Amino acid sequence: MAKQVTFKTIFPAVSVPLNDDFSINEKEFRVYLRWLKSFYDKGIKGLVCNGHTGEITGLTRAERKRVTEICAEECGDIMTIISGVNCENTQESIEMAREAKEAGADGILLMPPHMWLRFGMNPNAPFEYIKDVAEGADIDIIIHLYPATSKAFYPVETLIKMCKEIPHVKCIKVGTRVTAIYEHDVRELRKHCPDISLITCHDETLCVTWFTGMDGALIGFAGCVPELITGAWEVFSHPEKHTLKEAQDWSNKIYPISQAIYGGGQPSGEAHARLKETLAQRGIFKSALMRKPVLPLDQEEKDWVAEGIKLSGLGKVDMSKYE
Repeated sequence: MAKQVTFKTIFPAVSVPLNDDFSINEKEFRVYLRWLKSFYDKGIKGLVCNGHTGEITGLTRAERKRVTEICAEECGDIMTIISGVNCENTQESIEMAREAKEAGADGILLMPPHMWLRFGMNPNAPFEYIKDVAEGADIDIIIHLYPATSKAFYPVETLIKMCKEIPHVKCIKVGTRVTAIYEHDVRELRKHCPDISLITCHDETLCVTWFTGMDGALIGFAGCVPELITGAWEVFSHPEKHTLKEAQDWSNKIYPISQAIYGGGQPSGEAHARLKETLAQRGIFKSALMRKPVLPLDQEEKDWVAEGIKLSGLGKVDMSKYE
């Protein structure tokens, strides 16, 4: 099967299993990736490593590169491999993007420098940042759009400028999380940048955000319950073949496990811990261990996850088939 790099698909943001000493469990990680790869024909044609779900801020720079290498080795023959870049300065962002490329990534998910979240930013800084990294690393980019309520949000005019003037910008991970602004900006981007892929990252309101006619999703959820996500995506990506009732039915299947993991709020460190607990309870990971400062779940939270798994009709996964 010849590989076709695509930015219009479901991208699971993959979790990383850990050993008891908090080192990366590479063997289990490979098995997990092979399992996700088995959903290729159902709509998962790419994956993202080193996202927030993959605990990027808890990994060293060397570990981020190693995680990318493993993803490329296991899935890069047919799947589009994207690696997250999270850094506070332009030069090191370029270096990390080059390392991702060397490790086998087809593109990067470029997050805003987090100092912007605290202090805000010069309105021209986001464009210059994306442009400098794109040119410095010569790699394609998914722009990570942070919530409209944050100081690191990129206005739609800035996004349009990025899409039109930076050839390496191929996709926007639309994480607006304010519905009116989300719909407005998607419509504006469709009008002015029709060739750019627009994908949702709203794990907690996935089906709602698909109603605007998106090109896919980049969500940790897809690396946890891919059977539900791909089933729903078949309906939303082919509306001419399906009914509104089918879309509502899939949304209802997803809702209990969504509530168990995200609790109605957007993804966070604690939500990622509940997602990893879901992977453990389903038999995909042997451990739900997270690196500090994220703390272990208490029994009430674990029971909450178990109830969500049950209500969404999810079962154990036989991972022996992928070993």
